[in-house]
Amino acid sequence: MITETKRLILREYNFEDFDTLYEILSDKETMEHYPKPYDEKAVRGWIQWNIENYDKYGFGLWAVVLKETGKMIGDCGITIQNIDGDLLPEIGYRIHKNYWRNGFGSEAARAVRDWAFENTEYDRLYSYMKYTNVASYSTASAIGMKKVKEYHDEINRVLYVYAITREDWKALKG
Repeated sequence: MITETKRLILREYNFEDFDTLYEILSDKETMEHYPKPYDEKAVRGWIQWNIENYDKYGFGLWAVVLKETGKMIGDCGITIQNIDGDLLPEIGYRIHKNYWRNGFGSEAARAVRDWAFENTEYDRLYSYMKYTNVASYSTASAIGMKKVKEYHDEINRVLYVYAITREDWKALKG
C-alpha cells in the first residue's frame, strides 16, 4: 500500500489487475477525452510502464481500491509527463464509470497530492487534460489546483494545464 483515505487504498499495480484495468481503459465513454480506447496490448504496456516508473522514480499511477470491498475502481498517481515541451510531475486519475460522481477521483487525487508533497522534493504538481474533459479539470480544482496554461497539440487540439505549488498546498493544509 502506498497511501489510503477514508474510503480508498492506493497500491502499486500488478499484472493481476489486467482484467479490471482493461475494462476501464478499453471503454469508449471512459476514454472519450483520450486519443482512443486501449486494446489488450496497450493495457499490458500501461501496467508495465507503471511498474518501470515505480523502479525509476519511486512512484507511478497506482491502483485505486475500495476499502469496503477490495475492488479496484481506477488509478491515480504521479507520472512524469511532457507538458508543452517540459517534463513535469503530473497527477493523473481515472475512475471506472460505474463509480463516477461519488468523489472517488478527488479523494484519490488529494491523497496523491499530499503523498507527493510529503515524499518528493517537487515544488509544483501539475495535471493536464483535453479542454473538453470537464470532470478532470473539476477534480484538479477540487484538490486546490488552478489553471495556469492552455496550449495546442495535434492530437488533443487544446489542453488545459492546472497546477498547485508546495506553498499553496501548505496553506490549504493549514
